[in-house]
Amino acid sequence: MTTASHTHQARPALDFVVRKDDLHRYQFVEASVHAESPLAEGQILIRIDQFAFTSNNVTYAAFGETMHYWDFFPTSEGWGRIPVWGFGDVMQSRNDAIQAGQRYYGYFPMSDYVLMQPDRINENGFVDAAAHRQPLHPLYNQYLATAHDPGYIAARENEIALLRPLFMTSFMIDDFLDDNQFFGAGTVILSSASSKTAYGLAFLLAQRGLDQCEVIGLTSPANVAFTKGLGCYHRVIAYDQIESLSAERPVVYVDMSGNAKVRSTLHHHFHDNMKYSCAVGGTHWDQREGEGQLPGARPALFFAPAQIKKRAAEWGMAGVMSRYAAAWKKFLPSLGSWMSIIHDRGPRAVERVYVDMLEGRSRPEQGHILSMSE
Repeated sequence: MTTASHTHQARPALDFVVRKDDLHRYQFVEASVHAESPLAEGQILIRIDQFAFTSNNVTYAAFGETMHYWDFFPTSEGWGRIPVWGFGDVMQSRNDAIQAGQRYYGYFPMSDYVLMQPDRINENGFVDAAAHRQPLHPLYNQYLATAHDPGYIAARENEIALLRPLFMTSFMIDDFLDDNQFFGAGTVILSSASSKTAYGLAFLLAQRGLDQCEVIGLTSPANVAFTKGLGCYHRVIAYDQIESLSAERPVVYVDMSGNAKVRSTLHHHFHDNMKYSCAVGGTHWDQREGEGQLPGARPALFFAPAQIKKRAAEWGMAGVMSRYAAAWKKFLPSLGSWMSIIHDRGPRAVERVYVDMLEGRSRPEQGHILSMSE
């Protein structure tokens, strides 16, 4: 067994958990996994070094039951652990193919430590083969070794944690719309246009040119100036200006907010010219009440892994990842101009950022990188 040296933690190892039926109820509980946890043969113990927390993580919680996000890191009955994207270091290993000290990027709980059962190990990384994760989508079970990840740049770890998983969603929506000839529409409308997933999608759509796709961003009045400043929307309007849009053009609606009132207003405004309508995120997670039958295309849930699976069958997974890497490299330079990264450490910081994100108080130009350790 290999073990990495580490500083002694004065407090017990913790998990951050929330009530599945009330996201405003949360607590830190003593974890069952800690620095000295005994490992079974083949297991590794990872210390979670840092992770991003964005509105996307609130979406994971809001759709935790429907999309099985709670199933990745189970905890006590009625409670859930919100998955996050970040970096961790192997503290202990009883797996001959993985050494203590190796650093991995992937899907982690909001915790100090996580126990994993690596399988299909190669220099690029591994898949967590824990029994409870096998029914879940393999995209979330892959861990990339930073030493061999072509998309990894040590100096850009913050941007990778914050935007790489979101940009994969942006990339697959752009590809899906193109794959379906934009459903005959020449305009794509995005809600929560200041969000990072919407920005990534707008960046990709704008590369296609106005003649193929007009990109309209919807946002709150307070975020209109910021969203215009991103430079990738052809038009940006506030939610209360929807009816100023011409209803004569066929449109696609990509719903990043989950706000039923906004969706209903758009469908009733465009009627049969609403050619495709999909929900992606849930930044307005508390406004998801049903709105009855809507005119135009029936709203669908967009699930990026389904499009990845389709393209993997057509292009091979290597083909998907090479196209994605090319798009990511074009996208990365655009971030330096507007995103400020805020590092926070310790349980109190994690709690503060979580509550701000839940209450919609986060600022779009900020990216939060958190660590459970002080």
